[in-house]
Amino acid sequence: MARTAGDSREPTGDATGTAGAVGEGRGEPDGVAGLLARLTVLMLRTSGEGAELIAREVEAAGRAWGAEVSVMLVMDTATLTVTGPDGTARTVIAHAAPDVARLDRIAALKPLLADVRAGRCGPAEASARLARIETAPPPYPGWLKMFGIVLFALGFAPLMQPTWYEVGTTAVLAALAGGLAVASDRIPRLARVLPLVASVLVSVVTLALFAGDPAHGGPVLLMLPALFFFVPGDLLSAAAAELGAGLVTTGAIRLVYAVFLLVQLCVGVLLGAYVTGTSTHALFDTAAEADLPHWVLFASWTVFTAGAVPAFAIPLRFLPVLLALVYLTVAVQSGATVLIGETGGTFVAAVVLALAATLLSRGPARPPRLILILPGFFTLTVGSLGMRGLTTLAGGHVVDGFTDLLELVLVVTAIAMGLVLGAGLVTDRSRRREPPGQPNSA
Repeated sequence: MARTAGDSREPTGDATGTAGAVGEGRGEPDGVAGLLARLTVLMLRTSGEGAELIAREVEAAGRAWGAEVSVMLVMDTATLTVTGPDGTARTVIAHAAPDVARLDRIAALKPLLADVRAGRCGPAEASARLARIETAPPPYPGWLKMFGIVLFALGFAPLMQPTWYEVGTTAVLAALAGGLAVASDRIPRLARVLPLVASVLVSVVTLALFAGDPAHGGPVLLMLPALFFFVPGDLLSAAAAELGAGLVTTGAIRLVYAVFLLVQLCVGVLLGAYVTGTSTHALFDTAAEADLPHWVLFASWTVFTAGAVPAFAIPLRFLPVLLALVYLTVAVQSGATVLIGETGGTFVAAVVLALAATLLSRGPARPPRLILILPGFFTLTVGSLGMRGLTTLAGGHVVDGFTDLLELVLVVTAIAMGLVLGAGLVTDRSRRREPPGQPNSA
């Protein structure tokens, strides 16, 4: 989610309703309701990979503070009904745009939630800790985030075309896209149209400077690595997973939003073609002849993972385990694909990734499951299929365009179901400790 895995903007959030200031005492409905609304806003902001855990965590926090909480959840909004010990109920509405741009916040939120569930953190202390998380500056300066976006794109370049020309072109285009992403952190109006602006800029520069020789491959393949930061592949898979888990409203809304973002990127590429006077029929995705050695392809996953850390504000201490999960996912997908085909290989890799991430995330000091899954998820390269399909279709290559879109549907479903199955294979200890009769609306 999330707006997309690549939206670096700082989403705005608010909690509105009848909740008053946060109270000092246990079970004060006004204070607890306001605190739970703030907690929900922060969780919504970091729910780019799905919102299925939000209701469960908020309900558990409410019980720890002596209140019963009922949550009605959609992708970017949650309605909380908080009932205190005296039967007094308060209703608050929390709203925030989902994103994955500040994953340092979800890393800091995990131990706080664990302390709250264990009864070690009352409302007053939780409010202070939550305020520190909300107001903490980004862990990396803007220039390092931009460099991370460039590395993130360079890691994917050999997947699109294993050529030195692709790598060199990506370095230039990703620097432009990364500069826009960093600028959008300070310019809210730019953040609202960031995918469109980035795709227009990348399209214009690609078509004007880099796509003159068909021997270098199709223009779409030259553009994709630089735009991969903005492609909502995570949104698409999260939507499919939520639909598969029965969260129909949330999943459907997230799916529509993901498609809208894909169309926005496609429109930007087409606008670039119009600005440069390029025929849309030139938007093909035929790959150039490979000239990269195999070691570069192997090392590209390290480059990608190292770039993802500052690009998504992931704490640096998590880098070793992320690298291990990325290479595990690649190895499983490659091996399984040889045996059962691409869709089957993707499904098996998603199961293994979810299983490993769920096991490794156990314990409040461990990395959150979202952070562990995200880089490995990107190795499955979902969203680029959708953009390739739309741009190829718009360029008049109907058969190839629909082929890419069909492959997108199959791969998205395989990833989503694989993640659901992998997580389901591991017993959730926190669920077993919940009192009987407490519904989990997440």
